[in-house]
Amino acid sequence: MYTVKQIAAILNAETKLVNEDAKIEQLLTDSRRLIFPETTLFFAIVTQRRDAHNFIIDLYERGVRNFVVNSGFDITPFKKASFIFSIDTLASLQTLAAYHRQQFSYPVIAITGSNGKTIVKEWLYQLLSPEYNIVRSPRSYNSQLGVPLSVWQMSNDFNLGIFEAGISMPGEMQNLAGIIHPNIGILTNIGNAHDENFISTQQKAEEKCRLFANCDTVITNGDNQSIIDTIHQASKATLITWGSNAYNSIRILAQEKRESETVVAFNYQNKTYELIIPFTDEASIQNIITCTATLLYFKIEVSAINERLQTLQPVDMRLQLVPAINNCALINDSYSFDIASFAVALDFMQQQNQFEQKTVILSDIPGLNSNGAYAEITFMLKARGITKVIIIGEHWKTYFPFLKETIENVSYFITANEFLNKYPTSQFRNEVILLKGARRFSFENIAEVLQQKVHRTVLEINLTSIIHNLNQYRKILKKGVKVMAMVKASGYGSGSAEIANVLQYYKADYLAVAYVDEGVDLRKANIRLPVMVMNVDEEAFESVIQYNLEPEIYSINIFKSFDRFLDKQGLQYYPVHIKIDTGMHRLGFGEDDIETLISLLKSSNRMAIKSVFSHLAASEDPQEDAFTLLQAERFKQACSQIETTIGYNFLKHISNSAASSRMPDLQFDMIRLGIGLYGIDNSNNKKLSLQPAATLKTTIAQLRKVKSGDAVGYNRRGKINTESTIATLRIGYADGLRRALSNGAGRVFIRKKFAPIIGSVAMDMAMADVTNIPDIEEGDEVEIFGKNISVVEVAEKCNTIPYEILTGIGQRVKRIYIEE
Repeated sequence: MYTVKQIAAILNAETKLVNEDAKIEQLLTDSRRLIFPETTLFFAIVTQRRDAHNFIIDLYERGVRNFVVNSGFDITPFKKASFIFSIDTLASLQTLAAYHRQQFSYPVIAITGSNGKTIVKEWLYQLLSPEYNIVRSPRSYNSQLGVPLSVWQMSNDFNLGIFEAGISMPGEMQNLAGIIHPNIGILTNIGNAHDENFISTQQKAEEKCRLFANCDTVITNGDNQSIIDTIHQASKATLITWGSNAYNSIRILAQEKRESETVVAFNYQNKTYELIIPFTDEASIQNIITCTATLLYFKIEVSAINERLQTLQPVDMRLQLVPAINNCALINDSYSFDIASFAVALDFMQQQNQFEQKTVILSDIPGLNSNGAYAEITFMLKARGITKVIIIGEHWKTYFPFLKETIENVSYFITANEFLNKYPTSQFRNEVILLKGARRFSFENIAEVLQQKVHRTVLEINLTSIIHNLNQYRKILKKGVKVMAMVKASGYGSGSAEIANVLQYYKADYLAVAYVDEGVDLRKANIRLPVMVMNVDEEAFESVIQYNLEPEIYSINIFKSFDRFLDKQGLQYYPVHIKIDTGMHRLGFGEDDIETLISLLKSSNRMAIKSVFSHLAASEDPQEDAFTLLQAERFKQACSQIETTIGYNFLKHISNSAASSRMPDLQFDMIRLGIGLYGIDNSNNKKLSLQPAATLKTTIAQLRKVKSGDAVGYNRRGKINTESTIATLRIGYADGLRRALSNGAGRVFIRKKFAPIIGSVAMDMAMADVTNIPDIEEGDEVEIFGKNISVVEVAEKCNTIPYEILTGIGQRVKRIYIEE
């Protein structure tokens, strides 16, 4: 596409080029996503959390030879690499993408709004695919970084572009508008997202509408005159509006919601039509009307629109990792297939280090039959170390011989049904399987066969929320402070290996577990991060050494025992962590033990201290701040004595989640994050915008009418005063729904309404009074805790703490891991 010399000229930048004719095809900002080293240009982006210049050594060793770096970066160790120097590497990336966009004259749609951007983009992709080869943003790549990477995908293989543009603060949209340079703009809506960064909703609307400055056409809901005026101020574009007011281009005359569809009557160009929408929720209805307005702009007949709408599927923007047959795990990403989304799915798959065997099941790529596209997928598979691939579709037949030369184990089938009929499921065992196919290949049938049939109550772990919460804490850390993530008690009930994998991928510095067995499980799941074990006994020393775990040394006896063991093994300088008791009075060396500890450290070189730490007793409680500061002072004194004795530095840490935000002066060299990673801020100081990461949900097994005067459940404790509708839920105290929530103490969330628990919670079932919830049906989803009912609320109702609720979720409850 370009040579590195041409890119330097586009950026008007100073250079040090070793090979000025090196061809650049891929732009990279995340070192973990390297596929083609020879043709990659790496932009070393600097953010509040991370300086990507630190990853250049690793990339250079992996074969990358072209970099964009900050002026002044020391390039002397990289004799064979070419460098482009920049004052602002992100701005350089945006400049290059904007130049690249100008090389193509086909229409480009840009979508912005507070909600619905990704849904509208994905539905437009499905609805317009019969007429167009479409390049689009991968998933939700709509940021200052994501937009240029999306636009870089443009090539002559396509004849329509659809890109999202998202903002979070004033001044951002002008950059994105210059990169996308759209002909057609879509504004979905203006909602409350990112309100905190704007003076008013009007200011946010004005910022979003800057995207339309050079558009020829803008499509939006026209019932809000203020928004229409704002668009007119930002752009001279022709408006296509929809809504109930008479002046709209598409006037909505009526809506009729049926059991599984909505019929919308509308007037367009003096003719009345009916739109059959296969959804009944208001958000989907509005998004589909927006899509319809866009299709009408492209002169698609209403009859064709209706036909295509019936094939639409809800867009799940989350990658899910679910249990599968024969001790496997399944990543089902089969609603669409393009190279960009395939790369995202592969990255998610690579995080699952608990499985050595990784298998990919692929369909043909819709609309792309060129050698280049299939060759690129083949190289992506090879670069990720995938050794087992199953391909399905007519077009793969041509490339099957080439793929077989590259990948160790390849099977080919013409259709999904042929695969299901001929490929024995016993061939899948102890592996993670990525299912990636276009919708027309019916991969949902494959997913149904592979997915493990389990209890319908699930604990959904949102890995995106965990990373969001991790980054929220990183924002408040002082420069250089590390993060130790607590994954004990099976990751607070969420699954240690799965949580550890995502934390490792997003560069946590340390992990900590309670017992050696937990650490061994992490090592067996291919977790490479250093792991501190907080409760070690003599019987576990062998496993500590075998699995390269780092024990907490908390007493004189444990010190001496481990020292003797290391001596027998002939080991020196084994990494350990010294625990100081500063007032918690649980484990640790007390003040009276410090002199003995120092004496032991002087007499032995068999241990190397990686860290010294302590445990705060009440860091979340302002009334105990004086004691917290006293603990910190005792800790500093002990560290000073130890450091003076051993003559070298070590990491110091005392802050947990609450102290990290409430008392930044106690962050020292590292903090320990536990419950905060799961979105629970027990400090309540409002410094952090955390997201709940765990959702416990079940379904309704049965609905029944119960007459007044009757009772529900064991011992007839659920008294019925008026005729009521009672839902029996597929969850009980064996699953983690506490009996303390019985008889109205607790509540559940169904169809956007709360319903009280009635009667006693039983081992496997519970009941809820759903009398006031209209249209309720058997099979409806029920939230026990999550976004609408916080785990903190559930804990308070049970007179306990969120830790106990999370770790008490039964093992028969299926854990599902999602990444948005």
